[in-house]
Amino acid sequence: LPSNTYNYEVFRIVMVGKTGVGKSATGNTILGKKHFESKFSAKSMTVNCSNALGEIDGQRVKVIDTPDLFDTKIDEEKTRKDVGKSVSFASPGPHIFLVVIRLGRFTDEEKQTVQKIQEIFGEEADRYSMVLFTYGDLLEGAPIEEFLKESEELQELVDRCNGQCHVFNNKVKDRSQVRELLEKIRNITEKNGGSHYTNEMFQEAEREIEEEKQRILKERKEEIRKQEEEIKKRIDKKYEEQFKKIKEDRERLARLKAARKREME
Repeated sequence: LPSNTYNYEVFRIVMVGKTGVGKSATGNTILGKKHFESKFSAKSMTVNCSNALGEIDGQRVKVIDTPDLFDTKIDEEKTRKDVGKSVSFASPGPHIFLVVIRLGRFTDEEKQTVQKIQEIFGEEADRYSMVLFTYGDLLEGAPIEEFLKESEELQELVDRCNGQCHVFNNKVKDRSQVRELLEKIRNITEKNGGSHYTNEMFQEAEREIEEEKQRILKERKEEIRKQEEEIKKRIDKKYEEQFKKIKEDRERLARLKAARKREME
């Protein structure tokens, strides 16, 4: 589809990823001003979803920052709900999930990012996702494609996200990188027929999560039942063995008494 087939009043962008990858700084770069708390820290600056409106060359954008997907200090259920709130912040739904990853530091957790997004938002989220690499200065002018050739896992991640990625250097004020990002988001949205991720998709994902939880719970209950049954069998067997031994001891004692009685007669 040619560019600008659809008119978008506001592009709604949800940023997801780990602490320290530069999500908040990315949000500020997109908006062209500081809206999100951003500084180098091992501790997440974003503990709840936050959002801000801005404009890029006349196109209004809404950027939603989300908490760390892998924050071990926060209960997984709470993290899922907090990140899930981004859908309501982006009502009626986000056009794109920006999977923010720092170049040069692709951790095991980041490898699971798309899987984690799927767990929270469902498989439908893949259609509305793209990868955004931060710390673009580390490429030293080399194209991102060269970098991806060296990492099969990163290439797979990009492939799962519409095969689309973009590189940001949050240290520079060059707005062309933002305009290029917006064009890529527009292309993905038009490829999706102008649609966006919806609350219904999120509710479906929530339903699937609940079903999976119930399935796991049922399996655990069955496992516990089997364990209890096994313990009962072992106890019953031990009891039977002890009872048998007592019975044998009594019978032996009775035989001894009978033998002594016969001897005395």
